[in-house]
Amino acid sequence: MLRGSIVALVTPMDQDGRVDYEALGRLVDWHVAEGTSGIVAVGTTGESATLDEEEHCKVIRRAVEFAAGRIPVIGGTGANATSEAIRLTRCAQEVGATAALLVTPYYNKPTQEGLYLHYKAVAEAVDIPQILYNVPGRTACDLSPETTGRLAALPNIIGLKDATGDLARLPRLRSLCGPEFALYSGDDATGCEFMLRGGDGVISVTNNVAPRLMAQMCAAALAGDRCAAMDLNARLDPLHHELFVQSNPIPVKWAVAELGFGGPGIRLPLTWLTDELQPRVREAMRHAGIG
Repeated sequence: MLRGSIVALVTPMDQDGRVDYEALGRLVDWHVAEGTSGIVAVGTTGESATLDEEEHCKVIRRAVEFAAGRIPVIGGTGANATSEAIRLTRCAQEVGATAALLVTPYYNKPTQEGLYLHYKAVAEAVDIPQILYNVPGRTACDLSPETTGRLAALPNIIGLKDATGDLARLPRLRSLCGPEFALYSGDDATGCEFMLRGGDGVISVTNNVAPRLMAQMCAAALAGDRCAAMDLNARLDPLHHELFVQSNPIPVKWAVAELGFGGPGIRLPLTWLTDELQPRVREAMRHAGIG
């Protein structure tokens, strides 16, 4: 089981919105050096919604090549069409990703049975390990703990990224899914407490900016050292909040560019972080000892 601090990696771009593969390679190297446990390439933070399928597969492939076996790479392969999710998941398998992360189908608002059948179809079509991703604040649908428990019985569905921020769900998920099923927080603000209560890690936006500190915090939390984990998380807490001062990944892409990884590139309909909000993110970086 992959545990600890996993980065929901941004996709660096130049000012014209073209993917900057040189910067992507340097980002992967940096995360390896800083102690990040794993990389999610082209998740929602990686602007999966605005990359076409060819680009999507290429970014996962290049991330795998840059990682060169030093760190697991999880391909973000979710889609709101089951057929597209199958194609992307198959691509992630073919280019050598360790696993796939599949966000719930967005906009469609499927029923729980529809969600179960969607994920079952992908799991049966492609035998790569798969992690479910529930983020109802962005998708307008909520994968229930009970449906997650049903899906956990499928052999290649190995975990869940839960971005609800609802810590009360954790014991219910653990009870329904069992001790070998990986439970990751997808909410940086509650991620430390999630691990202290028995979660296995965080798939993190903050990790893009403060990977070493996130790795240290996660290690302390997973070891059950509440005092150390909370002290480290206090340094990260402003980042957990200010990186969402505008829609993700707007603030984190600005911060990553400030650190020298890629240019001021983001794809419409997202826009660059506004001038008046940049000092807030910069101050949060300073609080964490970054930049």
